[in-house]
Amino acid sequence: MAKNQMPQPHNPLKRSSKDREQVKAVPDTPQTRSPAYKLAFDDPDFLCRPETRPIRLQLELLKPEMMLEEAGIVSTTVLFGGARIAEPGTEPWAAKNETQRKNLKASSKYYTEARRFSQLASEASAKTGFTEYVVVTGGGPGVMEAGSRGALDVGAPNIGLNIVLPHEQAPNEYVTPEFSFNFHYFAIRKMHFLMRASSVAVFPGGFGTLDEFFETLTLIQTGRMERVPVLLFGKHFWDRAINIEALAEEGTISPDDMNLFTIVDSAEEGWKVVSDFYGLSA
Repeated sequence: MAKNQMPQPHNPLKRSSKDREQVKAVPDTPQTRSPAYKLAFDDPDFLCRPETRPIRLQLELLKPEMMLEEAGIVSTTVLFGGARIAEPGTEPWAAKNETQRKNLKASSKYYTEARRFSQLASEASAKTGFTEYVVVTGGGPGVMEAGSRGALDVGAPNIGLNIVLPHEQAPNEYVTPEFSFNFHYFAIRKMHFLMRASSVAVFPGGFGTLDEFFETLTLIQTGRMERVPVLLFGKHFWDRAINIEALAEEGTISPDDMNLFTIVDSAEEGWKVVSDFYGLSA
């Protein structure tokens, strides 16, 4: 039985899994070959119809939730960041011109910091039996790979929340296989990032990273999510990429909203913010 998995109550009714196997043995006839004959829950074409979208949304919410709960994972350390940021010493895979190549190579320092931050979080997680502060990333390349790799460096499990995309859709090789999930819906994937979040570390990235960062801030600002440390890694990058101070000056956000996140430049600096917030011992 999986860790913390509750024993199943007695159920005298026949299991659906048994019917799935039994159906395979029925005679091959025009009737049994008909799509109408397929068990509804075992019919991919039926489950992918537009009308069954609510069911698919529910399944994407339930599957990772049930598996993480059964594994005893209570809280997570979330890492957001760009897929295009390469490991130091390697060529950026997505550079379209020499300027991008130069900038992405310079940004490889964030790969190093993400990997180190993940190591620190995972060392803290080890003290809880890997139930708290478990690293979770988007499961892809770049900063996501660095986060997964940092956890593996110290023998810790990590979670990868992959999504089917035209590019970068395969999980990186450092994600713990039993926690390597795949999604169709961005909305459900983003819910899973934050449902257990004890801290959120945001490294330089593109539209996806900005979307994840601003959704986190919005949920905390509006009281839809508890206050957790939100770290922006890389003052030089974020000062150029967004100007949140301008929002406060214009009055479209409260000046106090500037306190919803902390800008840091190193893994040690970032983890100290988290440690101080939760009163963790060194």
